Amino acid sequence: MNTNRTAKSMWLFAGVVAAFAAVAVAQEYGSTLLERLGASGFIPLDDWIEVAVDWVAMTFLGLFDTIALVVNTVYALVLSFFELFPTFYVQIQDAVVPFPLLAGLIFPLMWWLGRSIWTAVFSTIALWLIASFGLWEQALMTLSLTLTSAFIALALGIPIGILAGRSDRVDTIVTPILDFMQTLPVFVWLIPTVILFGLGAAPGAVATIIFALPPAVRLTSLGIREVPHELVEAGQAFGCTPMQLLWKVQLPVARPSIMAGVNQTIMLALSMVVVAALIGAGGLGGEVIRGIQRMLVGKGFVAGISVVFIAIMFDRATRNIGQRKNQN
Repeated sequence: MNTNRTAKSMWLFAGVVAAFAAVAVAQEYGSTLLERLGASGFIPLDDWIEVAVDWVAMTFLGLFDTIALVVNTVYALVLSFFELFPTFYVQIQDAVVPFPLLAGLIFPLMWWLGRSIWTAVFSTIALWLIASFGLWEQALMTLSLTLTSAFIALALGIPIGILAGRSDRVDTIVTPILDFMQTLPVFVWLIPTVILFGLGAAPGAVATIIFALPPAVRLTSLGIREVPHELVEAGQAFGCTPMQLLWKVQLPVARPSIMAGVNQTIMLALSMVVVAALIGAGGLGGEVIRGIQRMLVGKGFVAGISVVFIAIMFDRATRNIGQRKNQN
């Protein structure tokens, strides 16, 4: 009993001494400490980030060069495919009217994807108008970079979403990362990508992939988790392996949600590709940037309208794909 009382007395005495010490330190250094806490740069996080990025850039230089080579190759292949379709020009009185072959060939594709003749008609007219604006080459660059970035983002995002949908542990790890990727201002992603990949299409594509990836992961995970538990139990009762259960039960039921993620990923990729023109990605975004820099309102506005045309095309083409099986 005496030992316990002695211990309590010692802890009480130590607490009193600590309290007096804290008050004395606060009186002596409190104002200075508060001033430092309120001053900019008390925690030099910016310096730490710069050092870390420089270290990563020097240490993994070969890896980033390989990634840039792969992205540039895919982008060049997609752009070369679009450039296979020539543009014909017809003299109508004093005007030379362009007729891009791609605008005509896209009519049946958009009719099949959008299940609407009006979508097909709009897409054909929209591409013809873009060519008539004199922005055909820039539009092809924007289309190529958008499709390249969206394809890579979906190739990464859908498998991660499947893992997150089937594992609570993976979902717990992935969720804060996705929150960070989505909430960080889009322009901030351009800074490290320029340092790691240089200027051009590769850093623009990488920044676009980072920005457009979260919807694919989130909506795929949501679709997997919303599959009725009864269907999963029925598949297991019939002896389905985990892969059979995924391909024959979970993915077909989750298809609408996954396709919604595809739609959102493509739309975000298009919006980010325009911003990526700030680091040399080119395309219609480059025309918008030049319009801002030189105060050319008409040029910037026309380039913006062309981006809107392409966005509507992508949206109409992918909006209803997830519902087809149910409709049929």
